[in-house]
Amino acid sequence: MENLSTYRKRLLYQSQHRGMREMDLLLGEFGKKVLSMERADLDAFEFLLSFPDQTLYALFFDNGPLPSGVSESLVNELQNFKKTL
Repeated sequence: MENLSTYRKRLLYQSQHRGMREMDLLLGEFGKKVLSMERADLDAFEFLLSFPDQTLYALFFDNGPLPSGVSESLVNELQNFKKTL
């Protein structure tokens, strides 16, 4: 199992290099918060990052459905964060 520091750095990198510009901006900026997240929140964020950009774009920009197993509180936090960009 990777140590917590490495885990955080990997998630930050993955959030900033998605492939779709809108998702790079939203998740990349939000991903800077991973440096202070608790392990359970990091796991929820990692699970969210496992979804394709198109699914996440629909969720955050088109009010698409919440994918199964995704933390609703994390999505709400991201939706609120999006309003600050």
